[in-house]
This record gives sequence, structure tokens and C-alpha cells, in this order.
Amino acid sequence: MLWSILGIFTRTLFWFLVRTRIGRHALLDVSLGTVQIRNLMRRLDHMGKPEQLLYLDRWSLHSIMQKIILLRHDGGRGIDIVMTTSLSSDVPVGYFSWAEYDIMAPVQPKTENAIAAAFISNCGARNFRLQALEILEKAKIKIDSYGGCHRNRDGRVDKVEALRRYKFSFAFENSNEEDYVTEKFFQSLVAGSVPVVIGAPNIQDFAPAPGSYLHIKELKDAPEVAKTMKYLSENPVAYNKSLRWKYEGPSDSFKALVDMAAVHSSCRLCIHLATTIREKEEKSAGFKNRPCKCTRGSKTVYHLFVRERGRFEMVSIYLRKLTLEALESAIWTKFTSMNHVPIWKEERPESIRGGNELKIYRVYPVGMTQRQALYTFKFENDAALRSHVQSNPCAKFEVIFV
Repeated sequence: MLWSILGIFTRTLFWFLVRTRIGRHALLDVSLGTVQIRNLMRRLDHMGKPEQLLYLDRWSLHSIMQKIILLRHDGGRGIDIVMTTSLSSDVPVGYFSWAEYDIMAPVQPKTENAIAAAFISNCGARNFRLQALEILEKAKIKIDSYGGCHRNRDGRVDKVEALRRYKFSFAFENSNEEDYVTEKFFQSLVAGSVPVVIGAPNIQDFAPAPGSYLHIKELKDAPEVAKTMKYLSENPVAYNKSLRWKYEGPSDSFKALVDMAAVHSSCRLCIHLATTIREKEEKSAGFKNRPCKCTRGSKTVYHLFVRERGRFEMVSIYLRKLTLEALESAIWTKFTSMNHVPIWKEERPESIRGGNELKIYRVYPVGMTQRQALYTFKFENDAALRSHVQSNPCAKFEVIFV
């Protein structure tokens, strides 16, 4: 239902933007099928050759998304905003959220004779997941299969409730694309069943803790993963370490990722659009802003702006020293003085909300993708921060609290 509503929203907003001449924005989300994307791209005249448009039908949906992102960032024409599962999108639309998944649900006893459960209904997936399943079966891994592929159990069950009874769950995606991590993985986490993953090559970015999953990166990895499954299933102490995060809480990186979904993607889209419009206004000749720095003698005070990720409005901070320590200290002091409540506070499970003390996880310039913000960007030193502020007067930052 959520994806259907979001699909209607994005398509409606697309035509609104065109008609009001704000710009030509292709708003793409994971609810759009290949035919819809093809028609949308035809309307925007992104590709001039009919054979290229027809070729889209032979791509998987998620490959289309990746190619659109590459096209856009490689100087492609027309696509101003990208919304996909990719964290490199302007507005990521992931499968994860605290509201949808009770991630911290307690672990239940593993009562089934089989050690693993599979729910695979699409037997025509383009990756190697069925071949891997066969290798695991030949390796004497006892598997209960509830889906249409290799079925040996009645599939008319509540999936998460069924998974709770198994030590392992096969989170086998139908496409191995970066950041494409679906409910298969998150339902395994809810159930307290260690996910065995075929899918996103960067699945570690979505894991609640190191060692909390097994990954079949390539088909040749399947026999070794089978050995690990046997070892863990026969050694309770080792197996329980894989689920330690259920008792101690997930990592800050996992919380920072899922917290992003505390703000609905449609709201994040509006924030992205409003930020873009404001940046254009600020570059106009008639725009008046407060001074970006004030110098008296040998001392200079810098005026910067910061906002929490998921919010639009900025607040001012002032730095006498352009150092990373001073920046984080000023941000922490400002938001603490405002009695700021992080935007995810009511969304997270109560057991991992923490106290009232603010904890900064990341600070990064406004305009970066979430892949950059969460995983790849970091000011290397104070000199890098100084260079950024001096090159971007009244520099704007976003902060992620955990």
C-alpha cells in the first residue's frame, strides 16, 4: 500500500512540476515498472533511438535504476531528481524503516528440524540463487522451502512467524544490485533468524552488526557458507554471537541508516526540492544574507548553517576556529540549548532510543548523497574543513544524530 501511494504521489508531483515550469523532474521510485519508466523516459526524450527504448524491457527494474543514476551523473540530459533504492539517489527510497519492521523483537527458540527456511517464488531470477540453493541442499543443509521454488512445505503461513523457528533464513534477492536490500533481509532480522544473503554486494552496510549475516557473494562461496551454517547450528555459543545485537542493540551505522526512513520519502523529496530552490534564490543578485564572517583585527568569526538530516530549516552557528572539534562542539551546543529532540526519537524501538543526550554520528555538507554521508565522506583534517568553508561562504551542513 505504501509503495502504491508513493507511486501515485511521485507521478502526480512530476506533472505538477512540469506544468508549473519549475523544471523537468523525473521522479522515479521502486513502484514504477519497466513499461512506466520507458514511457516516462520517452516523454522526457532522454533517449532518441527506438531500439534503446525497446532494450529497456530486457533490463531488470533495478538495473534500469542503476543505469539511470549512471546516466544522470555522467552528464545525461533531463533527469533532475532520482528516487530509487540506491543510496546514491537524490532521495533514497529503501525497504527499511522502524515503523514497518519490529527489528528488536525478541528471539524465540529454534524448534524446527530443518536449520534453514526459504521463501522463493520467482524461479526465473537472473542471478544464481536457485543454483546456490541446490548446492546447499547437496551439502546436506536441511531446508524447509515454502515458496514456489523447491517447495517441500505448505506456503500458507505467516512468513515472519515461520522464520522465528529457524536458525537461518535465505534472504535471496532476485537481483544483485548495490543497495537493493528488500524485506527478505529485514524480515529475517525481525525473526531473529540469521540471514544467508544473495543480493547486494554491499550488504555489510545494511547489517545490524558484524557477523550478523552470511553472504554468498558468488556461486563458488556456497560450499563454504554451508560449512559455516553447519558449524554454527552445532555450536550454540558461536551461533548466539550472530544474534548478540538483538540483546545489546545494533551498531550506530545501522541506526543511522534506518533512521533516515523516519521521514517519509515524499517529505524528503519536498526538502530536496525546497533546498534546491532556496540555493537558486540565494545566488540571485537581489538576495540579502547575514555576513558570512566578521573580522576584527587578527580574529575572525565564521557564520555557518546546520540542520538535522530530515529537516529543512537551518540554524546558525558561529566558529572562531575552523577545526573539526570546534564544528562538532558548536553543533552539539546549539542543538542542546534548543532542547532538540532527534527526528527519529518516536520511531525507534524504545529499547534503543537512548537518553536525552545528543550524540553526533556524521556532519557533512548539504547536497551530498546518503551513500557519501553515511559511508564515504569525511573531512580528512582541519585543513579540509577550512578549505571547504572558505570556498563556500556561509557553508551549510547536515548532522545525523544517533
